[in-house]
Amino acid sequence: MLVRYFAFLSFRIFQGVLAALYSNPAGLVKHEYDFVIVGAGTAGNVIANRLSADSNVSVLLVEAGGNDAGLPALQIPFTASTVLSNASLIWNYTTSPQKALNGRVIAYQRGRVLGGSSSINFMFYTRGSRDDFDRFADVTGDSGWSWGSIFPYMLKIENFTTPVDHHNTSGQFNPSIHGDRGPLRPTLPGFPSSLDQRVLATTKVDPERFPFNLDVNSGNTIGMTWVQSTTGNGVRSSSATGYLHPILGRPNLDVLIDTQATRVLQTGSRGSIPIVRGVELANGVSGPRVTVHAHHEVILCAGAVNTPQLMLLSGIGNKHDLASLGISTVIHSPGVGQNLQDHPLLASAWSVNSNDTLDGISRNATLAGEILEQWETSKTGPFVDTGGNLFAWLRLPSIFSGKRDPSAGPTSAHVEIIPANEFISFSGDPTPANGSYVSIITGVISPASRGSVTLRSANPFDTPVIDPGFFTNELDVAAMVGAIRTSSALLETGPWKDLAARPFGLLENATTDAELAEYARNSASSFWHPTGTVKMGTSSDEMAVLDSKLRVKGAEGLRVVDASVFPFIPASHPQAPIYAIAERAADIIRSQLYERVGE
Repeated sequence: MLVRYFAFLSFRIFQGVLAALYSNPAGLVKHEYDFVIVGAGTAGNVIANRLSADSNVSVLLVEAGGNDAGLPALQIPFTASTVLSNASLIWNYTTSPQKALNGRVIAYQRGRVLGGSSSINFMFYTRGSRDDFDRFADVTGDSGWSWGSIFPYMLKIENFTTPVDHHNTSGQFNPSIHGDRGPLRPTLPGFPSSLDQRVLATTKVDPERFPFNLDVNSGNTIGMTWVQSTTGNGVRSSSATGYLHPILGRPNLDVLIDTQATRVLQTGSRGSIPIVRGVELANGVSGPRVTVHAHHEVILCAGAVNTPQLMLLSGIGNKHDLASLGISTVIHSPGVGQNLQDHPLLASAWSVNSNDTLDGISRNATLAGEILEQWETSKTGPFVDTGGNLFAWLRLPSIFSGKRDPSAGPTSAHVEIIPANEFISFSGDPTPANGSYVSIITGVISPASRGSVTLRSANPFDTPVIDPGFFTNELDVAAMVGAIRTSSALLETGPWKDLAARPFGLLENATTDAELAEYARNSASSFWHPTGTVKMGTSSDEMAVLDSKLRVKGAEGLRVVDASVFPFIPASHPQAPIYAIAERAADIIRSQLYERVGE
């Protein structure tokens, strides 16, 4: 666990709560709606907001977790890692043993609260590249997913916000490519780091390896750039705070929390096509099953783990796998749960000669308390940021010489590098009791490896089998080794020399490529970016579960809108692409609704 673990934050509650929410399906006044949305996460809240804007449309939004309101652990950017150990706010999943990580089992937490993983993520806001979206358009045959077509939705998401310290942001981003009227509040860092000037100086002394990029969200991600994060006004901005909280008073929107969807149900047929407009709900293993119906559509927004799990439980998947668990096949769709892609993460630390790191916060309760009080009273200070102010998105073309490049194209990175001014570990390494450290988090951002989500049993309350397949393709190992070597090169440039950085921990004895690869296998974990398990595609692609309008192929009345729909994982932190896809999906759904009404 990260060093920024302040357990008391999980229990301190601020005054002010949201309007009452339904917390038991038995309490619902009605059981028929125009739309039933499963999952109040990054995408689900967008869809609920946009559909319920029409007062003639009734919407039920179902969330397995509880209310996000009033929890400081969900609000303070710097302490985001505390949420990952709070079982009341997460699906506390783990992976299957990862063969290519020497058999290790990796924590795989997902958000289980209003806002879903947008309420527990690390808030980095990156749209992905032009090539990412153009590839989506190409593989789906739908130009509406291209960069040019999706860009207006990216603007629609944002209310780009001035950093809380009101510093001069000239040269830190391109304001002309950002929105200022949307529900979400991305911003730039609001508290300076002593690493900032070193990073910027590196782009001048070694621009070939570390070019400066004014704005990572321009469509070209490559280079060293200022972090943009969903931390406007010094507070986490999630799909719950941006899209859901402001509309809870709408009379045509019901929100049901603490309730799990256990199956989607066939409610009829049109010829040989099953109509799937029912959802079975329960608020506990022993709780009664309650069924709700959608006049128009059931929309699954439960994420890249829970959406395929729910579909498989409902008889939508590979018929042979379903039969082995005694589940009757409704739709044979072999791609359900396949194509899982994630970004492997590795946090490496170097001891440094510095008295200006953030390591003291975790060792000094008095200091931590003072910084917390500053945040509570003014929303300023170290707690307003995510921990890194600049990061690099880089290509390593030599690694893929003569091999198929897994990235979408020249504007998509192979690796990400995030310098942090403190000791960080995601692999359980104990926090050092003394000393100063610089950590660099590296990630393989265009992975070639693929995994799966499958059922452990036919019990909806049994956890699924999650196999990200980390490092099962050797190209990903080579990319991570390249990222480590690039990180070392960063610390060896002139602006960093006075820190006298020395590799720490397992990295200390890893010098050859083979040793670095073994270090990565023993220490890598996940960025928690699962995608692709219910991918969209063309009618000729048997493994594509959805058509390009995100409708389940072979069914009527069932659609998916979440991270599972990506055919390829974006070279980004996926929350921004998910928001954009959800915004376009809402327009698609509304246009098709009006077409039906006009028939």
